[in-house]
Amino acid sequence: MEWSSDLVSNGRVDVQGRIANKRTTGGWKASPFIIVNEVVERLAFFAVGVNMVNYLISVMHQSLPDAASHSSQWAGAAYVFTLLGAFLADAYFGRFRTILIFSSIYALGMVMLTLLASLSNLHPQQHKEATKDQNAFLYGALALIALGTGGIKPCVSSFGADQFDEGDDKEVVHKSAFFNWFFFAINTGALFGITVPVYVQEQVGWSWGFGIPTIFMFCSILILLLGVRYYRFQKPMGSPFTRFLQVMVASFRNHLKGVKLGIDTPLYEVQTPNSDIVGASKLPHTQQYRFLDKASVIVDPEGTNRRNRWEICTVTQVEEFKSFIRVLPVWASTIALALTYSQQSTFFISQANISNRNLSSKFIIPAGSVPVFAAINAVIVVPIYEKLVVPFLRKRTGHPRGLTSLQRMGVGLFISIFAMASAALVEKKRREHYPERNSISVFWLFPQYFMIGCAEVFTYVGQLEFFYDEATDGTRSISSAMFLCEFGIGSWLNSVLVQIIEGATGGENRGWLRNDLNASRLDYFYWIVTAFNALNFIVYVFVAYSYKGKGKPRT
Repeated sequence: MEWSSDLVSNGRVDVQGRIANKRTTGGWKASPFIIVNEVVERLAFFAVGVNMVNYLISVMHQSLPDAASHSSQWAGAAYVFTLLGAFLADAYFGRFRTILIFSSIYALGMVMLTLLASLSNLHPQQHKEATKDQNAFLYGALALIALGTGGIKPCVSSFGADQFDEGDDKEVVHKSAFFNWFFFAINTGALFGITVPVYVQEQVGWSWGFGIPTIFMFCSILILLLGVRYYRFQKPMGSPFTRFLQVMVASFRNHLKGVKLGIDTPLYEVQTPNSDIVGASKLPHTQQYRFLDKASVIVDPEGTNRRNRWEICTVTQVEEFKSFIRVLPVWASTIALALTYSQQSTFFISQANISNRNLSSKFIIPAGSVPVFAAINAVIVVPIYEKLVVPFLRKRTGHPRGLTSLQRMGVGLFISIFAMASAALVEKKRREHYPERNSISVFWLFPQYFMIGCAEVFTYVGQLEFFYDEATDGTRSISSAMFLCEFGIGSWLNSVLVQIIEGATGGENRGWLRNDLNASRLDYFYWIVTAFNALNFIVYVFVAYSYKGKGKPRT
């Protein structure tokens, strides 16, 4: 019995396929490899993201609105592809293999991007438009990077959380700390990704500007492999989308048969310790979304068709689908932060480009590195929050994390309102009083970056915790992909909003958003985003107040 207590209670296995031992696997023995891998991968991602707008303008000869739109669309695709990566991880490959496969795809895209910048026949010459073949090579490289990113992102955070046993109180506390340090890793990678490669690009050229993150991408794969003997692995559980569809089909089928639900209506569940979803615990029945319970109503007392999940589903399978539906309103009401976040790599960069970025007579901050303000803020705030704020709040709220995940997200969404209001006020002041190039210090942009960084510290980590904790055993990668997908939708929403405002206000030559910021009314655009954030916050408060979390697994 003493030996058994060393084994995890959640069914995770070690690299040899045995139930994982807490003394030799997981926890903080495994997590550092995952965190360092995330630092290096994020360095590569942010290096591409911040360089892209400048590359499209200076090398591919695109206009500022077009470059900003294409950058947003690429970022959107990268985050939306997370759904594909999550599906493959949960259903077929497992999280670790999925990370390795898509990291290789990512690295191939980075190699192509480096070749594009290095070989003269792959990019247009000065004052010439790019050919169809050159554009095809560029967008092919970016597509591979987006696909690779999409496969990696939803799996890394969940794979890291898998290293902690939910049945062990000490490891539960450590898991919460892991999410904070994982976000710290993201911003550490961002800090280096938007400074070192950008500086190298401006000093040496695009070849090394993209070459350095390519090298780091290969290093991230190696780092992940180094920790393989310490990892705990979750076996694939089959397609959650198939199970969701089975619940919908079975519930509608029984509804059409006239099946009624009463207080004592018998619902079907397998009579085994675990559910019939491989590796998943049973879930208790809840009263929410009662219509779906019709999928598990026993209409055949003889039980001849109880193995056909298209005709009858278990209570656990129905509750798994309910858990997925339950988080959708929370998911939808946090998209506004992604819209705000997308400004950092588009119009904020444009503002920085015409600001005074001199730190000394010999050093000028690259415009693409200005988002470092937000990254530095997050790198500083996360340790302070984890070591000082959480213990302080824990004593007063009694919650082990200080704030619940929903409260933490709400704080971040509230801060984002003031971040965009600050951006609008600063842009108005710059245009009216300091229109000449380099006449206003880039540090005037610091407040908007600082507040976005604070908003991320609260909302992003809150989302990591919420979507992992509220997911069931078989849907954790999908759940992580759901919240990451927000950033893709936010980027696309930003692209659509830019096009709508550009068209409604007079186009590229006479509208609010022109190549010349002094002739633009970018502050008006920021006020629209501010209003959107404020409205979204009101909706979120209502959704969070109404939210009913999932129940604890049956024992």
